[in-house]
Amino acid sequence: MSVDDRPDSIGAPKRIADIARDLYERKTLDGNVVAELAQHAATELPGVDYANVTVTSGRYQVDTPSATHPCAVLLDDIQRRHGEGPCLSSAWQHKTIHVADLETERRWPKFRAEALASTPVRSIMGFQLFVTGKSMGSLNVFADRPGAFGAETRQLGSLFATQSALVWDAARREEQFQQALASRDTIGQAKGMIMERYSINAGQAFEMLRKLSHDTNTPLAEVAAKVVHAAAAERR
Repeated sequence: MSVDDRPDSIGAPKRIADIARDLYERKTLDGNVVAELAQHAATELPGVDYANVTVTSGRYQVDTPSATHPCAVLLDDIQRRHGEGPCLSSAWQHKTIHVADLETERRWPKFRAEALASTPVRSIMGFQLFVTGKSMGSLNVFADRPGAFGAETRQLGSLFATQSALVWDAARREEQFQQALASRDTIGQAKGMIMERYSINAGQAFEMLRKLSHDTNTPLAEVAAKVVHAAAAERR
């Protein structure tokens, strides 16, 4: 019986949908979402020994925010050193990449040679996860035996990656919203302190912050935070 024929894979689509719904409803923030995505991929996708999430913003700028095994981290390190590999190709080319047997693989020769020498991994499948500005991400699964992934792994992995991308985007938006609220509060505090110190109105205080932000090429929220911290330090 092949990996894809396992009885416990029958309910996988529903479990994947339930996982995505649970993560979305909990409004989990970005870092936690990434950690859980890799763990669920390793658990739910047929034939998988371990998984990771790869984020890249350039040929040699590769990060592994989540991995379920040290080998999954090492494989990203190898790809970063050589600027090539299946996980990077999945992120960059926006498609599913399948390595059925690393021993016979001819793409990415530098990655292949070091991966074979350094890890027991033989099967790899990468799913494009998201594109945000200059950053790209992929969800990747690995197995120590060749031919570990079949059609169902590809199908369920694509479904899981699509669901994961939506959840991750929602989590990132929630985090950005919370940061925006915090920034607004900090800017409000800074304006109040400037108004009190210089006996000026709210518009003039905001203009002072805006000008300082422009002149120093510093984000407005960061300028406001420095004003608040400086005022707090003076009171000590």
